[in-house]
Amino acid sequence: MSDGRLGGGDVPLLYSEGNIAARVAMEREVRGWSTTELADRVTKAGVRMNQTAVWRIENGNPRRRINVDEAIGFARVFELPLEELMSPPLEGIDLEGRRLVQEAVEAFYESRDAQDRLHRAVVATAEYIEAHPDGSRAIHEQCLRLMGEERDARALTEYIEGGGYYHQ
Repeated sequence: MSDGRLGGGDVPLLYSEGNIAARVAMEREVRGWSTTELADRVTKAGVRMNQTAVWRIENGNPRRRINVDEAIGFARVFELPLEELMSPPLEGIDLEGRRLVQEAVEAFYESRDAQDRLHRAVVATAEYIEAHPDGSRAIHEQCLRLMGEERDARALTEYIEGGGYYHQ
C-alpha cells in the first residue's frame, strides 16, 4: 500500500490521500472539534460519516481510505478548496499558531459579512430617504439614539446619504 510518498521513499507527493488524512486531523484540532463533531458536520454536508471513520482516517493502522465524496465533504466543512485539502499541511506553525490564524480568518469573514449587511442596510435607507426627503433629520436622530455618539451618528448619516460611500 502506498504511504503517500513518491516511490515509497522520503519525498512526499504534492497531493495524496495521506495529506488529506493529516489535514483532516489538523483542521479538526485547529477548530477544537471532536471526531464526533466532525463526523456530524460531514454528514450534515451530505456525506454519511461516523466518529469511528474519522478516527480511523486520522489514526488507523492501516489508515482508513478516503473516497472522493468524503474528501469533498471534508473540504466543504473546513471551507477549503479540495486541492488545498490534498496538499501537505503547512510546516513551521504549531497548533496554537494555527488556531490564531483560524480565528483571524473567521473574524475576517464575519467582518466581510457585516460589511455586506451594512451596505445593504445603507442602500435601503438611502433609497428610503430619497423617497421621503423630509425624514432625513429623523433618520439622523434615530442613528444618534441607537449609536449614542454624535460623531458616529453623523458619520453613519453621511454614509447613508452618500448611498454607502464616504464623501471626500
